[in-house]
Amino acid sequence: MKTNHFLRGVALALWCCVGMTASAAELNPKAVKIDLPKDIKWVANPSGSETAVLVGDPAKPGLYVVLTKWHPHKNSRPHSHPNDRYITVLSGTWWISTGSDYNPDLLKPAPAGSFVTHYANEVHYDGAKDEEVILQIVGIGPATSTSAEKK
Repeated sequence: MKTNHFLRGVALALWCCVGMTASAAELNPKAVKIDLPKDIKWVANPSGSETAVLVGDPAKPGLYVVLTKWHPHKNSRPHSHPNDRYITVLSGTWWISTGSDYNPDLLKPAPAGSFVTHYANEVHYDGAKDEEVILQIVGIGPATSTSAEKK
């Protein structure tokens, strides 16, 4: 009798899994789009980071949403952007400083869950220390970058 209850339980669990899989496959693509992590295309940047464009085109006027992945021990140099940028730290600790004199000792931590605003035309530099960092950046393009380092 116990074996029967066990087999019924297994059959019910399998039926539920099949039912959930079928209903997930029935999402209306006009209503919802899901990009799984394996489907997100990352592009390497010379600065030691990678970028994945999720919405829009940062090189053109209009709203954009990108992911930026900083690899350990990689930082940008002092620069500014022409428009405000709104950044959420998704994982890791992001390190940020301001000013045109590059000094990694002045970097301040922004741990996962932090929300940071880069104000238009203000000089900053940022990156990762001992761990990978993933950011979500939202802004209005074009998202150019202007070097501001004192040499």
